[in-house]
Amino acid sequence: MVVEQPLVSISNLAEEFLITPRTIRYYEEMGLLTPVHHEKMSQRLYGARERARLKLILRGKRLGFSLSEIKEMINLYDIDRTEGLQLERAVAYGEKRLQELEEKIQEFTLLKAELLDYHQQFTELLKKCTEE
Repeated sequence: MVVEQPLVSISNLAEEFLITPRTIRYYEEMGLLTPVHHEKMSQRLYGARERARLKLILRGKRLGFSLSEIKEMINLYDIDRTEGLQLERAVAYGEKRLQELEEKIQEFTLLKAELLDYHQQFTELLKKCTEE
């Protein structure tokens, strides 16, 4: 038996995901989320689909994907319910992101070595200054 999650307001959804309602509205403007509009109330309501999409959006952002990449990956599910296209694109973007991270790690490794070298030089100079 499938239990359907109740519709929630923008403020409740924001609280659930520890983000602001403005962030949710921005994702709507970008076409990433589509709220259900309740006929009797002029309020945005969100169901299981939007909750799942928001979870994917936030995971994608945490992993460093752009909103356009996230949107493309999420929308591929609507085109291909087998998830094949979505997975192919996720793998491709993931490989690109891994390469970017590897480059940043190398840059930070070089920066750290340079900073350690300066630190050692300056420490020695400071020691000489205090000995005199």
